[in-house]
Amino acid sequence: MSTGTSPYSPAPRRPSRALSWIVGLVAAILILLPMAVGFYTDWLWFGSLNFRGVFTVTYVTRILLFLVFGLVGAGITWAAGYFTWRGRPRDVDVFDINSPVAQYRENIERSVRALLLFLPVVVGLVSGFIGQATWRVVLLFLNRTEFGVADQQFGRDYGFYAFTMPFLQVISSTLGLLLIIAFLVALVGHYLLGGIRIGNRVAGVTGHVSNTARVQLAVTAGLWMLVQAFNYWLGRFGLLYTEHDIFTGGGFTDINAVLPARIILTVIAVVVAAAFFVSVIYKDLRVPAIAVVLMLVSAIAVGTVWPLVMEQFSVQPNRQAKENEYIGRNIESTRFAYGLTDEKVDFEENWGAGEVSDDAVGSDVNTISNIRLLDPDIISPTFTQMQQLRNFYGFPDTLSMDRYQIDGEMRDFVVAARELDPNALQENQEEWINRHTVYTHGNGFVAAQANTVDEAPQEAGSTRGGFPVFTVSDLQSNAIAEASEQAEELGIVADQPRIYYGPVIASADDGVDYAIVGDNGQGPVEYDTDNTQFTYDGEGGVEIGNWVNRAAYAVKNRELNLILSDRVGPSSKILYDRDPAERVEAVAPWLTTDSEVYPAVVDGRIKWIVDGYTTLSQLPYSEQTSLTESTQDTLNPDGTTNLINEEVGYIRNSVKATVDAYDGSVELYEFDTEDPVLQAWRGVFPDTVKPESEIPDTLREHFRYPMDMFKVQRELLARYHVNDPGVFFNNDAFWSVPGDPTASGANETLNQPPYYVMAADPQNPDEATFQLLTPYRGLQREFLAAHMTVSSDPENYGKITVRVLPTTTQTQGPRQAQDAMMSSDQVARDRTLWEGTNTLYNGNLLALPLGDGEVLYVEPIYSQRSNQDSAFPKLLRMLVSYKGRVGYAPTIAQALEQVGISSEAAQEVVGEASTASDGEAAAQAEGDSAEATPAPSAPAGGSGSEGEAIERINDALKKLDESKGGSFEEYGAALDEVDKAVAAYQEMQR
Repeated sequence: MSTGTSPYSPAPRRPSRALSWIVGLVAAILILLPMAVGFYTDWLWFGSLNFRGVFTVTYVTRILLFLVFGLVGAGITWAAGYFTWRGRPRDVDVFDINSPVAQYRENIERSVRALLLFLPVVVGLVSGFIGQATWRVVLLFLNRTEFGVADQQFGRDYGFYAFTMPFLQVISSTLGLLLIIAFLVALVGHYLLGGIRIGNRVAGVTGHVSNTARVQLAVTAGLWMLVQAFNYWLGRFGLLYTEHDIFTGGGFTDINAVLPARIILTVIAVVVAAAFFVSVIYKDLRVPAIAVVLMLVSAIAVGTVWPLVMEQFSVQPNRQAKENEYIGRNIESTRFAYGLTDEKVDFEENWGAGEVSDDAVGSDVNTISNIRLLDPDIISPTFTQMQQLRNFYGFPDTLSMDRYQIDGEMRDFVVAARELDPNALQENQEEWINRHTVYTHGNGFVAAQANTVDEAPQEAGSTRGGFPVFTVSDLQSNAIAEASEQAEELGIVADQPRIYYGPVIASADDGVDYAIVGDNGQGPVEYDTDNTQFTYDGEGGVEIGNWVNRAAYAVKNRELNLILSDRVGPSSKILYDRDPAERVEAVAPWLTTDSEVYPAVVDGRIKWIVDGYTTLSQLPYSEQTSLTESTQDTLNPDGTTNLINEEVGYIRNSVKATVDAYDGSVELYEFDTEDPVLQAWRGVFPDTVKPESEIPDTLREHFRYPMDMFKVQRELLARYHVNDPGVFFNNDAFWSVPGDPTASGANETLNQPPYYVMAADPQNPDEATFQLLTPYRGLQREFLAAHMTVSSDPENYGKITVRVLPTTTQTQGPRQAQDAMMSSDQVARDRTLWEGTNTLYNGNLLALPLGDGEVLYVEPIYSQRSNQDSAFPKLLRMLVSYKGRVGYAPTIAQALEQVGISSEAAQEVVGEASTASDGEAAAQAEGDSAEATPAPSAPAGGSGSEGEAIERINDALKKLDESKGGSFEEYGAALDEVDKAVAAYQEMQR
């Protein structure tokens, strides 16, 4: 007979303790090993750069902050849990007999105790991670300095706002949050353990709060109210950051209503805190309850309603007068915060108000002789095709501008380093041995004078004319006497032309960026030239000759070949993290780097020059600016990224850094000797930044005013050139940064980028200086409003000149000039003719001030054969716009003559290319100079029916040229004949 019982089945066996230990150990290794390896390899990397002090200070500070914040967070939470557990009711009678809490009290107490023990660990870990992220704030506070400038409201030095206030905010916000957690722990814990009982009249249960619970909650609430009182006190200073629709900073309502309210609320918060503490003695929570209600009412009435009433009925009807003083503070503070004070900026009012003759414009030799023909944003493919040498070399998509002296004259040059491009490796070149031990470095420095081409441009499809004239210093040219002499004359002889570090070499699509170099016992294996190999002998890199380091980097890179390959020997090194800007950011983690890094030859070494900024997120009454948005333009659509502070209220170009292209060594030089933020960081990391006096003159000659800094300043000067607060309030004198008229598609709405040029110095027109310039248009108008330029020359570096045009003039702005040039009959016809077989590029539209009152717009046009992989851009035509006149010709001299400007000072074409290592593409461009005429151009020629069609076009163009002196009717008929001839030719091409 069945009893209904189940047959015996043994309980499932638990995993053995040994297996649990093994699983736990494996998990710990998988989690901790990468962290340990990363820590160790970072320690080696910083040591190889002699910046181990930065690594040590940073890591030790973060570890200490993790421990301090973690212990404080865990301690406060543990204390709350301890007193909650200790104060639990001991007598079961406190529970209602029908309550589930009474029935399951033991289980609940066991669970609550486990929770109270576990919660401090979690809170401690979270607090530690939050705290270690504030290491910059803490270190700046500990090494704070004074600015020597006080805010206009409280008279406190800016150093308080830059260094002390952020630290106090971290402390107060952390304590406030932890006390809220402690209060919740006590509240929930006492409820679950029976110290707090909610009344229920239906069930006949009366509410009850134990004495222990009341005391703990009252003390915790009182402490939190003290923190709130401190926040109210600190919030007074925060009013100076208030953002209004017109300006930033404390306005009339903030200072006269909100500020007194903060003081009142500070006092009330202290009173409420005292009420909570008193309730501990008097055992009555009604007093603090009444105090809390009083505070809430006061916060609404005094902190919210009263400011709204004042704003609505006092400020709004008279806002211009009421806010006048505070707008003035905003103007003054913003100019200081962004380096736009009167000592830095020179305004030339009513520039161009008088009549300037064409002869006076033509005599502006220092600008006209330096008109730039080469656009560094377009000709990178030209550099690649003519100077690449091998498929695995490459250049950045956007080249750089710098200046060198030639024939006693300072000229601007398009410059680039010929780097190894890991993304260009093909087939077996991508195998591990070849990629990481053979193809390890680039070769040489390439420069092309920006105002010169090899010869006058020919037709769009021609292989002659319009190409850069290169001066090269590389392994090949250094061995050729003539080429070496040319480079030496220019001052770009690179005694060590090998390039192991650079932005291109670090740009691998798969993110793998390292090279194994040094003597591995097998002799030279690195590709150097077609006939030679090389063994790296530089100081840079981390030694991986020992097995510990080899294993560490094998784990870091997840590459077993680092252990197994015989290409890694006892003297081998690994080079990695080779991007110059990222190296500077690593050794100076308090710097924000400029988006443009450029190469220069300094004392025979190729150096990457990196501009570093110190920033603060806020400063009293200073306008906040988004670095990402203000640096966006058609060349940098995404803006500057990887920022310490995205929103800034203070910025200085305080550091100039260099990275040696051969050994990767980093040098940091103090550049702004008056920057208090830099001085504070030098206190944190002593001996990492060299004093300004140690900057070599040969390096200083290549310093450029940084692009991102200039963009931020031009964005602000569009508004903050206004001195009068009343005018500022009305907005009617503001300017706008013009959009790029040469852009198309999604980039049409982006700003026109600034450009580096050689031009007459605004302060001394008899000298040419290297400048960064940009135009302004009127607010919501396309007419030119002003022109801004800043010098990069050592003598007057950083001097900003703003030429302000009279508001009564209507000088064409960039878009208007572009429209006028593109709508020219000849330009339109030529583009229609050429675009069938060529891609045309509009180069940079330069707005050049001339003759102390006029503006010349210059734009090169480039052509590139369509549907040809080997094609690359060449200069085709020069466009100029001056006083509404349009010039269009193969050379800048001819274009200037067409608009009435003497071309005597214009740069002549060279006639032939004098360069070593040009390759086959350069050989195609060699030949005698063919002086082109300004007459309209037709296709080069042809045979058969095509030749006849071309001949008809030539005949029509000839008649058009002859009809220029005739009547409008004759000229119109000639234009019709040209259009018919072009249409017939295009139909034949189809």
